[in-house]
Amino acid sequence: MTAKLNIKDFLDEPACAHNSQKAAPCSAPKPGATSGGCAFEGAQISLFPYADAAHLVHGPITCVGASWETRATHTSWAGKDFTQMGFTTDVSLNDVIFSGEEKLQHAIAQIAADYTPQAIFVYSTCVTALIGDDLDQICRVAQETYAIPVIPVHAPGFVGGKNLGSRLAGETLLRHLVGTKEPEYVTPFDINLIGEYNVTGDMWQYTPLLEELGIRLLATLSGDGRIESIRTAHRAQLNVIVCAKSLISFTRKMEEEYGIPWISQSFYGKRDTSAALLSIAEALGNRDLIERTRLLIEREEARLEESLLPYRKLFAGKKAILNTGGNKSWSIAAALQDLGIEVVATSVGKATAADKEKAKAYLGADGVLMQSPGAEQAPLIEEKGAHLLLAGGRSLYTALKKQIAFIDVNQEKKRSYGAYAGLLNLAEDIKNALENPVFTLAGRKAPWEE
Repeated sequence: MTAKLNIKDFLDEPACAHNSQKAAPCSAPKPGATSGGCAFEGAQISLFPYADAAHLVHGPITCVGASWETRATHTSWAGKDFTQMGFTTDVSLNDVIFSGEEKLQHAIAQIAADYTPQAIFVYSTCVTALIGDDLDQICRVAQETYAIPVIPVHAPGFVGGKNLGSRLAGETLLRHLVGTKEPEYVTPFDINLIGEYNVTGDMWQYTPLLEELGIRLLATLSGDGRIESIRTAHRAQLNVIVCAKSLISFTRKMEEEYGIPWISQSFYGKRDTSAALLSIAEALGNRDLIERTRLLIEREEARLEESLLPYRKLFAGKKAILNTGGNKSWSIAAALQDLGIEVVATSVGKATAADKEKAKAYLGADGVLMQSPGAEQAPLIEEKGAHLLLAGGRSLYTALKKQIAFIDVNQEKKRSYGAYAGLLNLAEDIKNALENPVFTLAGRKAPWEE
């Protein structure tokens, strides 16, 4: 099998729920149209949480600057944490003319000798893809020389956006790592988490519950993941996609090749967390496990409701606007509703068709699905009488101008909002934002303007 990936194959995904309703496959990428992140960034975001692997960007140093440390992906890896190190060949004009292959060979040799990672991911970028550097041959020789996986990642920025880059990253793991090692032992309750990147520790909010139930996490793609564990992922009993629809291709191919069924779940909010835990138990098909899961859900929901009582009065009658991306357009909306907050609008500009349907179902007939949130959110704050804006950092200024509370819920957030404990964190942050006077004070007119 050739290492090169055919982009067209990723634009027609049979496992997409809406695929049969379309007359044509997903829209082809438009060269240069990478607003919101390019394919290279998407691939690196998907693979970067493997803290035991070195991530070498074969391209200009600016590519590293654009993507490195954009998400706080936490890890429990006890060795050298390569998420804290950026490696690049720093391709120059001279390399464009005479090839950057020799520089890449030296970079791989230095990383292997000085840092001894479990694997090395080598990322193609726009420049090195255009000049035709042969990543496949170089990585193949390096892998034989240094006896560790050296993996070419063909996701140059110009092929499309972050979503496509995530799919290409998943395909890379399938071709080069999954199925290359057998686990020491297997259990009837082994699962893989797919699309969970453990941003601010979200995964750690619910994996203790899975462990309590006896469900073993065999591998992840890729939060708190390990190279050795993803190599054994083909022996899992179930794949669980955590919100990331871009990786449906990965799970479909895992099912076709290894017979592993898959389900898609969200761990944001009380309702979705409970539904996810029960769905995993039901998919594993053990009656005792299902009954124990129901008892655990009952216990955790009771604890959560007791902890949320002080917040209910403050949140009564409050309205929120949500401006974030992809699956969070509905998953965080569900969490807000669990707190008793009405979500009057959510952004769907970067959402899939399935995400839009879910957002519509959660918000109801009166909810607004914003296609261009940058232009729509300010008027909607006044029209809907919103008290709270949840978005990325750039929307803070909209909240200040409109004198309403603001919370950053994108990847730059500082605390986890995953599962039951994360919902309590979200409630506390909303309470602090609503009671913080800075949002009304900063937006006031100066005394001489009144």
